[in-house]
Amino acid sequence: MPKAYWIVNNHVHDAATYEAYKRAIAAPFARHGARFVVRAGPQSVVEGEAQPRSVVIEFPSYDAALACYEDPKYQAAKALRDKAADGTLIIAEGFEP
Repeated sequence: MPKAYWIVNNHVHDAATYEAYKRAIAAPFARHGARFVVRAGPQSVVEGEAQPRSVVIEFPSYDAALACYEDPKYQAAKALRDKAADGTLIIAEGFEP
C-alpha cells in the first residue's frame, strides 16, 4: 500500500498561535502515524509562486492521512492554524512503482 503525504505551503502571520498549533497536533499525528519529511527549512522557489513555509508530512496510507485530517483533535488544532497562517494543504497518495 502506498504511503500518503500532506503537502503544506503557508505563510505564518501569528507565530505564538502557530506554536500552539504545533503543540496541539502532536497527539493526532502520533495516533495516525505521521512523520515529518520537510519541516519549514530553507527553500528556493525556482518556478511559480509559493508561500515562505513548506512542510511535507508522511502517513502510512492515504486513509491514515485523511483520517488524521478528519480527527476531531486535529480539527481543534486546525482552528488555531486558521487564525495563525494562510496557505494550502494537499493530501496526496504516494507513488510505488
